[in-house]
Amino acid sequence: MKFYRSHILIGIDDTSLSAGVKELEALLRSELQKNNLADEINILETGTLGLFGTGVSMTVYPDQVTYVNLQKENIPEIVTEHFLKGRPVSRLTLKAPLKKHYDFNYKNRIVLENSGKINPEDINDYLAVGGYEAWEKALLNMKPEQIVDEVKASGLRGRGGAGFPTGLKWSFTAPIQGKQKLFVINADEGEPGTFKDRLIMEGDPHKLLEGVMISSFAVGATKAYIYIRGEYKLCINRLEKAIKDAYEYGLIGKNIFESGFDLDIYIKIGAGAYVCGEETALIESMEGNRGNPRSKPPFPGVEGAWKLPTVVNNVETIANVPGIISNGADWFTGYGPEGCSGTKVYTIMGDVNLPGLCEVDMGTSLRTIIDEFGGGIQEGHQFKAALVGGAAGVFLPLGRLDVNMDYNSLREYAAVLGSGAILVMDERTDIMEMLYSVIRFFRHESCGKCSPCANGNEMLYKLISKIRKGEGTEKDLDNMIVIADTMFHTSFCALGQSLMMPVNSALKHFRADFLKRLK
Repeated sequence: MKFYRSHILIGIDDTSLSAGVKELEALLRSELQKNNLADEINILETGTLGLFGTGVSMTVYPDQVTYVNLQKENIPEIVTEHFLKGRPVSRLTLKAPLKKHYDFNYKNRIVLENSGKINPEDINDYLAVGGYEAWEKALLNMKPEQIVDEVKASGLRGRGGAGFPTGLKWSFTAPIQGKQKLFVINADEGEPGTFKDRLIMEGDPHKLLEGVMISSFAVGATKAYIYIRGEYKLCINRLEKAIKDAYEYGLIGKNIFESGFDLDIYIKIGAGAYVCGEETALIESMEGNRGNPRSKPPFPGVEGAWKLPTVVNNVETIANVPGIISNGADWFTGYGPEGCSGTKVYTIMGDVNLPGLCEVDMGTSLRTIIDEFGGGIQEGHQFKAALVGGAAGVFLPLGRLDVNMDYNSLREYAAVLGSGAILVMDERTDIMEMLYSVIRFFRHESCGKCSPCANGNEMLYKLISKIRKGEGTEKDLDNMIVIADTMFHTSFCALGQSLMMPVNSALKHFRADFLKRLK
């Protein structure tokens, strides 16, 4: 084994690729070679480093120095000063006090435990950190019903937004005999401002695959599909390679580990419809049809894709499964409060000092997430609101800043965890404009299947456009609440039902932003 005095972890994700990370990496390798350092300094491509808006970033271990917003002209200086002379170039590093918020501690991570530490395109890196050991344990030492019971006991709930108990969902499909069964991953992630699943797949695709393997065996599915949005090019490439490597290593295919169990995994690429985040619309799209939601019952667990029993779960949900099988349900329930066990992955954006990605225990307060992982509100400004759960979420005011972020606590405030997006806004933000953007998005994405959603979105858009122009009245504000409430009770699927939360919370907590626009 070769030993290096330093390791450089370069985050390769969609944002760094667009910032030219490959060119900078090539230059870095060239400069190290030129200075006879190539045998001493190891460069490792990894997934996201958890930082947003910092262009090309890299972390140097064991120094734990993180360089951000790198340009080509910075590379020779870093090589000369840091790696030859041992003096990090401080003006290019993540500055204090922000550095203290950038979490190098991985001990409390489950889903992201490997992200930013291993090469996501090398199956051997995943195997080196214990990858696929849970799959071997599940397939050779456990019965399918034992896996279902273990996931039930863990209290794992769906991380896509609904929060439905995962083991219970599996238990509807697992007992069905005599039929081909399917397991489907919802990686469509069309919620505005949400990209936690993208970063999970980019940073650790094999963890998702291992979760798919275990879950498929648990419910008796011999075919699995990852339905992924077409814009996620890097995710698609990494998953395709991960699947290819898994076949080559005998982890999937025919008679896996001579167990008699067969499993094939496929990728299905979505066409960009937000409504396909709803599981029956996703299934319609998988079949090659227009992505409209279906009537239920029958539920997909009994009759789903191609009329076969189909289990649909979110990326983050299934990425928790290998850890549960390896360590046991009791280990998982050690994270988070009773009834909401485990951790949650969040993307923190907006008017914070350190936009980024974090994974924290369920039940962590919103204030802690913003202050400890987002670096707090930008200097000179005050917290005004946080849109929690994506566009279909809730605007929380200052008085809700200490709410615990778990399903049960948020339900008390008519709020949801949703997709895990937290958009933080300071006093400069006009909530009316934010709600306008939300309504405009839902109006565009309504599939038109049911009139409450199609007509309701159009009516809301016209009302808020009228208010935005300074032509509205207080009666229009009241009508918006009535329309959103009607949509909630009468729309066919969650798309039309969801607007009640942003509309009600915006008008309840930030009515002043609307009143000042009225004539």
